[in-house]
Amino acid sequence: MTSSADTSITGFFVRYRTIDLVTIATLGVAFGVVYWAWGKLYEPISALAVFSYPPSSGLLGGVWLIAGVVGGLVVRKPGAALATELIAAAVSLLVVGGTQWGFSTLASGFFQGLGAELVLALLLYRRFGLVVAACAGALAGAFESLYEWTSYYADWDLPYKLAHLAFFSLSGAVVAGLGGWLLVQALARAGVLDAFGPGREHAREV
Repeated sequence: MTSSADTSITGFFVRYRTIDLVTIATLGVAFGVVYWAWGKLYEPISALAVFSYPPSSGLLGGVWLIAGVVGGLVVRKPGAALATELIAAAVSLLVVGGTQWGFSTLASGFFQGLGAELVLALLLYRRFGLVVAACAGALAGAFESLYEWTSYYADWDLPYKLAHLAFFSLSGAVVAGLGGWLLVQALARAGVLDAFGPGREHAREV
């Protein structure tokens, strides 16, 4: 006989299916290419007058957070958000030309993925709506901003750092959270996610 404790443990550490692993890898590679391309556009865009207030560059960071949010919303298992974000960061580093940030890209991928993962973990991987997605994106942005305080902006004073954190979190909530949630819904409607929670939920609605 299986005890309730055993059942709880088994329920949390869910076994990954092959399709889960393939999907995490596919999403990671796809978003990794996007991350690489956005990295090439980042410097000329951040140099525009509209971003003359240095901390406002955090508004451009949400694009780099979307892989973890989407991976977590689709696969819905412990570690999926973190793994997807890390793979995306690694791919962006390995694409021809790499990124201007070098191997620190992997550290960013870890902190960004960890932020999204923690939100889903706090909800025991049972809630995946728009608000949850926005919170995951916002915390991913906050974690990345905190990392950048020491890695890139150590000379900034505290008001600048807090403003950067606010801008980054806002971008994470809107671009990665809302944007990622809308992307997952679109993929579900297209029938791409029939083997996952979003696809099954869409099927029940139609």
